[in-house]
Amino acid sequence: MSRMSCALLCLVLASVPVVAADTSTEKPNIVVLLADDLGYADIGVHGCKDIPTPHIDALARSGVRCTSGYVSGPYCSPTRAGLLTGRYQQRYGHEFNPGPATDANKEKGLATTETTLATRLRSAGYRTGLVGKWHLGHVDQFHPTKRGFETFFGFLGGANPYMGDRASKALQRGTTPVVEKEYLTDAFGREAVAFIDSHKEKPFFLYLAFNAVHAPLQAPEKYLQRFGSIEDRRRRTYAAMLSAMDDAIGAVMTKLRKEGLEEKSLIFFLSDNGGPPRANASLNTPLRGQKATTWEGGIRVPFLVQWKGKLAGGKTYDRPVIQLDIVPTALAAAGVAVEPDWKLDGVDLVPYLRGEKTDDPHSALYWRFGAQLAIRQGDWKLVKAPGAGLPEQGGGRRGEAALERGAPVQPGRRHR
Repeated sequence: MSRMSCALLCLVLASVPVVAADTSTEKPNIVVLLADDLGYADIGVHGCKDIPTPHIDALARSGVRCTSGYVSGPYCSPTRAGLLTGRYQQRYGHEFNPGPATDANKEKGLATTETTLATRLRSAGYRTGLVGKWHLGHVDQFHPTKRGFETFFGFLGGANPYMGDRASKALQRGTTPVVEKEYLTDAFGREAVAFIDSHKEKPFFLYLAFNAVHAPLQAPEKYLQRFGSIEDRRRRTYAAMLSAMDDAIGAVMTKLRKEGLEEKSLIFFLSDNGGPPRANASLNTPLRGQKATTWEGGIRVPFLVQWKGKLAGGKTYDRPVIQLDIVPTALAAAGVAVEPDWKLDGVDLVPYLRGEKTDDPHSALYWRFGAQLAIRQGDWKLVKAPGAGLPEQGGGRRGEAALERGAPVQPGRRHR
C-alpha cells in the first residue's frame, strides 16, 4: 500500500465515530444478602422508627420492593435449602433444621442429589463465594466447598456467638479453623468486601448470609451507643445488631460502586423467616405470627431486588413472590438456560418486575412445616396451624384453620 493510500485510510478511520461495546449481554454479578430472623417491621421502608437502616432502605429506593415477598419455610435451614436450589425443600426431605453437629445428625444436610445455584453459576464461569452462616449440614459431603462455593468464610451451624473467644470456635476459612477478633457481623462485611476485591475482574456470585439478628443478643459498645434512647435492653441490643448489619451491607455497596460494579450486579435482600419477638425483640407488625409459624409473620419477609439499568428504582411489586425465584432469576440473568429436568419451582422475576408480564408469577404458593399447612392463592391465604397457637395475636387455638388476608400491607395496620 502506498503512503498516500495509507494516510487516506487513517484519515477515514479517524473520522468513524467510536461506538462503545454493547454490554447488554454482559453477565451480571449476583449478590444475595440474607438476614437471619429479621422482623418484618424492622427496616425503614417498612415503617420502622427506632432503628435506622439507611443502606437497606437505599436498596429499596434503587430497586423494587416486593411487598408480598415470601420464603418457603418459617425456619432457618429449610429456607436456605430452598433459596439455593430453587425447589420446595420438602421435595428432598429438608423440611426442618438438621440439628446440632452430633453423630446422630451427621447424615442430615442439603441432599447431595440437589444442585445449588453456586454449582450452576460456577459451571457458567462465575466465581462463587459464601460469607456467613451455612446451616445446611456439618460433615464433609455437605460442606459449602463441596456444594459449588470456591471460597467460604463463616460457620456451618445454625447459630454462633458474635464476640469473645467462643465466637471463633466454629469459624472456618475454607475448611480450616480460624481465629476472629472482630465483631462477627463486621468480620462478615470485611470478608464480603475482600471477596469482591479479589474477583472484580470476572462475574461472581456472592452469598452473604448474616447470622444477624439471630440470638444470642450481643453487640459491642460502638453500636449500642447509637441507641441510648431505647429503654428496653433487649430491643436496644437488637437495634445495635441490625445497625451493624446495615453498616456491613453499606460497605458491600460502597465497594461495588467504587469498582464500577453496582450497575453490573443483580442484588437481592431478604430475611430467612419472620422475627421471633420473644427471642430477639424483633417486630413483625402488622403481620400476625412469628418465626416457626405459617402465619404471615413467620413466612412473609422484606424482599428487595436491585438491578440498575434493568429494573426501575423506587418501585413496589405487590404480587406474591418467593425466595425460590432467586435461582431462576439469577440463572436467566447469567444466560443459563433452565432445563426441564431440573424441576425448579421458582420463576424468573425480571419480566414481572419490569411489567412485561402482568399475570401472577405463581398460581399459588405452598407451605408445610410439620402439622402446619398454608396455601396462598390470589389475595387470600388458607392456614392450618395446630399447635402454633398465638392467642395474644388474635387466634391460633389448637387445630385452628383460618383465612388470612394476603394483600399488600400498610405499616401500622393490623394484618390477619
